[in-house]
Amino acid sequence: MRTRFAPSPTGLLHLGHAFSALTAWDRAQAAGGTFLLRIEDIDRPRCRAAFETAIYEDLGWLGLAWPDPVMRQSERMPAYRAALDRLAAAGLLYPCRCTRRDIRAALAAPQETAGPAPAEAVYPGTCRGRSLAEAGPDDALRLDMHAAIGRLGGRDGLAGLTWIETGAARQGAHALDADILTAQIGDIVLARRDIGTSYHLAVVVDDAEQGITEVVRGMDLVDATPIHRLLQALLALPVPAWHHHRLIRDEAGRRLAKRDDARAIRAYRAAGETPGALRRRVGLG
Repeated sequence: MRTRFAPSPTGLLHLGHAFSALTAWDRAQAAGGTFLLRIEDIDRPRCRAAFETAIYEDLGWLGLAWPDPVMRQSERMPAYRAALDRLAAAGLLYPCRCTRRDIRAALAAPQETAGPAPAEAVYPGTCRGRSLAEAGPDDALRLDMHAAIGRLGGRDGLAGLTWIETGAARQGAHALDADILTAQIGDIVLARRDIGTSYHLAVVVDDAEQGITEVVRGMDLVDATPIHRLLQALLALPVPAWHHHRLIRDEAGRRLAKRDDARAIRAYRAAGETPGALRRRVGLG
């Protein structure tokens, strides 16, 4: 069993991060497996060396350990480019020049919807059909979802592409669904113009490289799982199980974010809290 905790050094770790890291650590320990740390630092303008240092210090204080060297996504751009090249060679990518404003405008047009576009709307396919030869330096690369589904055998082929969920909220076997992929997910971005990759592509490539057998993460990322299972199928990568755990929320029921400095692990450390007390605070006993 191999699992990982993969934070981004864009802020201090908070109680939600502690719960996720400890959950992954505990599951690895119980199975006699391996806990890995990965630094997801592809968004270089927002990442800070001080936050990365704090990640190591806070996790060490919690009693976690991991093998070196730690994988850092910023050092793996050639691997992501190789994956993009494979998808491009299969005819599954197209360049997109649309801004968020363009997408909102297209979705708000009368022929698309009767009302304003939702905050996270499915891309309407404005640039679909453009050739990669037309790609400019400011274009993103999108996955042609319909072409991807066709390559995997259509609706019937997708039904055979399954995965296992081990978390209590979604335990059991699940399969890819063409309607969800087209109507709820759509042509996702796989390479952003300012980064050269995307979270979805990088995490799938990295999990395969590290031999991850169970992905432990919060329920806020459960909707990303069909995307990752699809990319694994397209790239012929191994398929882990997924364990989606509950989220740590504030008094108003909102999930914690990095702006919640008052709930940062560092703040509890400074106040004299022990690792055991913090464990109990997040309900791990």
